[in-house]
Amino acid sequence: MKHRSLPQHTESMTALTEALRVQLAAKGVRYLFAQFSDIHGTPRGKIVPLEHIEALFNVGAGFAGPSIAGTGLPRAGVRAEYYGRGDPDGVTVIPWMPGYARVVCDGYVAGQPFALCPRQLLRKQVERLATHGFSLNAGIEPEFFLLQRADDGRLLPADEQDKLEKPSYDYKSLTRQTEFITDLVDTLRACDLDVFQIDHEDANSQFEINYRYAEALRAADDLMLFKMAAHSVAEEYGYIFSMMPKPFADRPGSGLHFHLSLNDAAGNAPFADTLDPAGHGLSKIGLAFMGGLLHHAPALTALCAPTVNSYKRLVIGESLSGSTWAPAHIGYGFNNRTTVARTVAGRIEWRLPDASANPYIALAGVIAAGLDGIERDLAAGTPIDDDLYELSPAELKRRGISTLPQSLREAVAALEADGVLREHLGNEFCDEFVHLKRMEWIEFSRVVHAWEVERYSDRF
Repeated sequence: MKHRSLPQHTESMTALTEALRVQLAAKGVRYLFAQFSDIHGTPRGKIVPLEHIEALFNVGAGFAGPSIAGTGLPRAGVRAEYYGRGDPDGVTVIPWMPGYARVVCDGYVAGQPFALCPRQLLRKQVERLATHGFSLNAGIEPEFFLLQRADDGRLLPADEQDKLEKPSYDYKSLTRQTEFITDLVDTLRACDLDVFQIDHEDANSQFEINYRYAEALRAADDLMLFKMAAHSVAEEYGYIFSMMPKPFADRPGSGLHFHLSLNDAAGNAPFADTLDPAGHGLSKIGLAFMGGLLHHAPALTALCAPTVNSYKRLVIGESLSGSTWAPAHIGYGFNNRTTVARTVAGRIEWRLPDASANPYIALAGVIAAGLDGIERDLAAGTPIDDDLYELSPAELKRRGISTLPQSLREAVAALEADGVLREHLGNEFCDEFVHLKRMEWIEFSRVVHAWEVERYSDRF
């Protein structure tokens, strides 16, 4: 259910929240789940009785700031408290939790929008885009694994019969999961997510669900709702729902592709140009936006592939899985799934994000980079029609096709050095993100892994 934004004056706010309370009560709602996202894209929140709805939208639900990943807030003082303030455009009755509605919250600290709140971060970029007369639509395509835990603690594919070497679109594996899929799709449709396609992906027990695109902020909200629903439905079947980018070294990983397009105030699509002489269907604005994405691709990698595990997917050369659609090189091409950006039907498919990306942060970075392209009229360069997986390193170098960062360490360094993204996303956010991700890399580097023990334990 969608609602208009809250007015600023108290009497109208009270009237709106009271009307919303009555509507929700009529639907059997007794409690609100005040939900926000931490820096990792994990849903967080607390339960608020429906009778206290006005306080949730006016003041917010209070949380201990330092207990939330990525806030960098102190343990004492006025800035120690984080408030999740409800957005009336983000209220949804939760079908898998009878009597509950989810309320999306924006972060506030000391009465002001909190710069490190991922949703506030995206709000700021959406507002910048609006000053140019545009809004961004994003169709987000979540890929995920269904897993089970073995008696020895290992994670295994949920379907033990799903063993085909190339399982994409496999009829038998897909139909064995129709009960789970039907429950999940029915749940998502009850949440107003217009699901139009479900398929078995390239790895065993890996799936993708596609639902209709939305304006950027709503698209990120929808993905968080998808995660919440999928986790809950999977648990009912004894499965583990996983958006880990690469849970198995010998199988393809999970992406989170963004299909991007702009709207203007008149409802036109500024990216699209059917007379594009290159045949990509992109306008000058679309190509400039593309130029910004490609120019800032190394720094965007940290935001779109934000875990150590992400870089087991973004590999140069032959993957251990023997099959990959993950981009490793910076460029774009018409319907080219081997480049980091694919042009199709007058829109841009940004193929860099993986399933671990926080959608608010990744989309904020995309808008900041694309706007830089528009403001500075950055060139997108020559489109690439070749299969980049087939080109040798020497040929790639000869043609000036550069590579995405190949580790979280490299990506974080690129973000730290990108002055434009730092300016628009905010130094406070970037410093905290860089610090957390650098520590993640250090922690990973200090762990002795099974591969090392197997390779070195009796060698010397």
